Amino acid sequence: MTKAVVLGAGTWGTTFAKVLVDSGTDTVLWARRAELAKTINAEHHNPDYLEGIQLPADLVATAQAAEALRGANLVVFAIPSQTLRSNLRDWVDLIEPSATLVSLMKGIELGTVKRMSEVISEVTGAPSEQVAVVSGPNLAREIALGQPTATVVACTDADRAAWVQSACTARYFRPYTNCDVVGTELGGAVKNVIALACGMAVGMGFGDNTVASLITRGLAETSRLGIELGADPMTFAGLAGLGDLVATCASPLSRNRTFGEHLGKGDSVQQAQAATRGQVAEGAKSCRSILDLAERHQVDVPIVRVVESVCYRGTSPVDAVRQLMSRSTKSE
Repeated sequence: MTKAVVLGAGTWGTTFAKVLVDSGTDTVLWARRAELAKTINAEHHNPDYLEGIQLPADLVATAQAAEALRGANLVVFAIPSQTLRSNLRDWVDLIEPSATLVSLMKGIELGTVKRMSEVISEVTGAPSEQVAVVSGPNLAREIALGQPTATVVACTDADRAAWVQSACTARYFRPYTNCDVVGTELGGAVKNVIALACGMAVGMGFGDNTVASLITRGLAETSRLGIELGADPMTFAGLAGLGDLVATCASPLSRNRTFGEHLGKGDSVQQAQAATRGQVAEGAKSCRSILDLAERHQVDVPIVRVVESVCYRGTSPVDAVRQLMSRSTKSE
């Protein structure tokens, strides 16, 4: 029997917990704040992150990590990527040693430039084949509304990936398995940065040609970096690559695109953060670690570079566009 716990009651964590319950999986949702857990249990909705969406009555929430993790053999992490390591240190002794560990996070750790699955393995001591990642076009609100979508469950252990797949297959949620953890995670992390660039373009008043160009060239630099790190190039043509990239760059539901739009309209990073109601735009932080990772491997990532420059070096979006458009011409 599968007992799942989702650690993190934000938009995506709450949505994935709903998916698990709708798939017939016994699931507990851990919320940092006791009052939010109480509301979810009593009223079956999450007013802070999924306002107006009914949650399954069978979904149990708690603010006690020990209670949530007790007996769980499927442990899902859905917290901001830059907080993973510190949270894991608090949880590691509570996690069942044989549990399958699943990352929903889409980021690269600052400083170490490690992927989230690598952080999980490093802190918990779990072998890489015990860690899976879920990625794809995962706009949470649409999924929570029951709109059909597909996603990827990646794990180096194909049988474990299939087990996770069976735990989260719902009538509206169709997961595919993949063994390319590197490509799946990298696609999910870099697309947030490209979405920031697309948002800036929209905020500056540019149209579909500009956005399409950024998406396409963003995919090119994601693939270059992925191949250098040992990813399967075909992953970037799939759900965890192109699929996730298009959804995040094109949808107004994307917090990264929305964040970028505010920057493109002239807002500061702090103003953009406030305008997105404090929800984490992972790309605004991961652009630094992704750029660091690319530089360590001598991979050219011009879009990531200008986004990092806008977010942290005072470059204006206008100058960022000028830098991209004035690069020397070359063969595609």
